[in-house]
Amino acid sequence: MSIRTIALYLPQFHPTPENDLWWGKGFTEWTNVTKAKPGFKDHYQPHLPADFGFYDLRLNEILEAQAQLAARYGVEGFCFYHYWFNGKRLLSRPLDDMLRLKRPDFPFMYCWANENWSRKWDGRDDDILIRQDYSFEDHTAHIRFLLNNVFSDKRYIKIDGKPFFLVYRPGNIPDLELVIRIWREEATKHGFPGLYLGFMETFGFKANSESPYFDCAIGFQPDFSVSLPTIKPDLVQKCLHHLGISSSVHYSNYLFRYKDYVDKVIGRQKERIPNQFPMVFPGWDNAARRSKMAFIFHEATPQNYAKWLQHEIDELDSMEGSDKFLFINAWNEWAEGCHLEPCQKWGHAFLEATRQVLQKKSF
Repeated sequence: MSIRTIALYLPQFHPTPENDLWWGKGFTEWTNVTKAKPGFKDHYQPHLPADFGFYDLRLNEILEAQAQLAARYGVEGFCFYHYWFNGKRLLSRPLDDMLRLKRPDFPFMYCWANENWSRKWDGRDDDILIRQDYSFEDHTAHIRFLLNNVFSDKRYIKIDGKPFFLVYRPGNIPDLELVIRIWREEATKHGFPGLYLGFMETFGFKANSESPYFDCAIGFQPDFSVSLPTIKPDLVQKCLHHLGISSSVHYSNYLFRYKDYVDKVIGRQKERIPNQFPMVFPGWDNAARRSKMAFIFHEATPQNYAKWLQHEIDELDSMEGSDKFLFINAWNEWAEGCHLEPCQKWGHAFLEATRQVLQKKSF
């Protein structure tokens, strides 16, 4: 089987009662995106959409158009973030509409984004808006909801008939091995041959040590454990900062060069583990969400993205097994400067790089 390319998808682009309460009436991800400003020379901010404008995902036509564009450039499916908090679902309307309307006719899967929501957009335990609380009763209710309402959809991505389901932060779940056993048993009771379960390698939870009960691991990117030199302020910026005349973003954020990151990841000696699938990202800059302590990968270009993508494709080609996946973070993480979706600066360039590499042509 050929390598299947899946793009992560954020369904945050429509107003909800919860976001109205927490962030103000009419809040969507665009609220953060449009208030971003460049913090230094040649800093690419704000990231503004091109083809689809500032869309509202209450319109199913948007998701249809996005799927058509993704397919045109070789992306074979979307992996939607799924938000479940003890039976309460957030940002679910676009996904519910997709299931109800049976459109678009495009493969998809879910990743349970099982972390707290906080005002700092970091999933940590301070200033929590809504919390993840775990219980076996809730795990059972959760998997039954998915089995009855989502996994049975013919568009849902399956491996040998087993729904492919990801967990974003497995280390947060107490008694994880037992939880997974419950999930697998419920899938069998519902007539499936089982589940194909994967996890994101995040926050220290890594493949081949703590994860024998999963079927695969996804190397989440960006991997903030990668050590890189930061971009230093120039002499003028240093002087102005230390004299208190003007502050420099170099002192309040983490600035790296995207090319340095790509070269570092490609050059790492890495043990090849079966069913450990890679991820790449076309850019990253979450300054739109954070005025301080943002991670900014400066000068992300389609050429360096294509170089990284080609490396991961070559690695996958040499891996044993018939089911191979490459994940891209992301289709539309606009407030994190992380999107294949066309923007006003690059247009379709990152999509074209994706297609060229997947078709094994030079870019």
